[in-house]
Amino acid sequence: MQPAAAAVVAATEPQRAVRPRWTGALSLANLAVFLGFFTPIQILLPEQLAHVDADHKAVLLSWVTGVGALVAMLVNPLAGALSDRTTSRFGRRRPWILAGALLGAGGLLLTGAQRGPVAITAGWALSQTGLNVMLAGVTAPVADQVPLAQRAQVSGWTGISQSLGLVVGALLVTTVVTGIRSGYALTAAAVVLLALPFVLLFPEPLPRQAAAVARPPLRARTLLAGYWVSPRRHPDFGWAFLTRFLINLGNAIGTLYLLYYLTDAVHYPAPDQGVLILTALYTLAALLTAIPAGVVSDRTGRRRAPVVLSCLVMAAAAVLLALLHSWPATVAAALLLLGAGYGIYLAVDQALVTQVLPAAADRAKDLGVINIANAGPQVLAPALAAPVVAHLGGYLGLYLVTALVTLLAAVLVGRIRGVA
Repeated sequence: MQPAAAAVVAATEPQRAVRPRWTGALSLANLAVFLGFFTPIQILLPEQLAHVDADHKAVLLSWVTGVGALVAMLVNPLAGALSDRTTSRFGRRRPWILAGALLGAGGLLLTGAQRGPVAITAGWALSQTGLNVMLAGVTAPVADQVPLAQRAQVSGWTGISQSLGLVVGALLVTTVVTGIRSGYALTAAAVVLLALPFVLLFPEPLPRQAAAVARPPLRARTLLAGYWVSPRRHPDFGWAFLTRFLINLGNAIGTLYLLYYLTDAVHYPAPDQGVLILTALYTLAALLTAIPAGVVSDRTGRRRAPVVLSCLVMAAAAVLLALLHSWPATVAAALLLLGAGYGIYLAVDQALVTQVLPAAADRAKDLGVINIANAGPQVLAPALAAPVVAHLGGYLGLYLVTALVTLLAAVLVGRIRGVA
């Protein structure tokens, strides 16, 4: 990056350090989102669909999660663009966080009440709509209010919330309540309650709120154009998008069938409890790596090298899952794939992405486009995973594909030139 360009970027970045209370409240709001996402995907939907049709549970799960991910790809940039232009006295982000939490909770309640695959898919699509509106709101504050020298550390804490969403949700629906419908109800309540501290206690800075007043109205043509950010004009943004897409594709392929992997390949006697144990180990490993990785990244200013390291660790773990279908090997891989490697990635990649956004005025919209790289793999992963499991070596082929995709992401990180 040239000195003049760097000066322009620096002028648009926040300068005032955020406090731990702010980071904690934002992390809780992120926890709400990912608890709403992952608890159904990991536990509730597989169990619900197994009751609907045990013989075709994997195909049904692929369809339901794929439709939900498609909805997420469409909703997230739209919600971000609307958030960028919101001028209410409550701020730009907080109204959307609260509205998304309420709509997402309603969708979860509706999903839990259904007994047919089409109705379950419709309920899950509604919950995905609300949760992605919420996600657009909780993603933008890091770019809005956190200075570069804190960004990876704060991203580490919010990233850990993604990890905690797995284990907290699993604990809630396996130990606090019993039954699929009550699991959805408890998850819905948690989504709303965890969002409230950030919504109620932390007003947004007025200068950034006022900056949206002069924006032109959002027209349909502008909205459709906003789904595309030219990789020719903004190559670093394009490479960051592709890198994130591949990392999340590898992770989605590797985790989509985790419950079934424990059942059919590892033959673990209590697969539900096995998922809980693995997610607890993953969260512990993420806690031990995300924050230190963020601290080191902020102090050194380096973003790309830690992302490459995370890719190599996750690829190694995928190879372990491919070759050794045993409980000890699965535990070791979970500590790497779902923990150490992904913990580093969550902290540092988010900080990297905030430094390649094309325009400060469109942060939430552009982060919504980046979030397509989170949701898109959820659409593509089932389409790839199902035929691989069926025709290309079962779980051996599945996890070798995971490793190859993740290694490709490591190669492409090096194409990002404007970030160290």
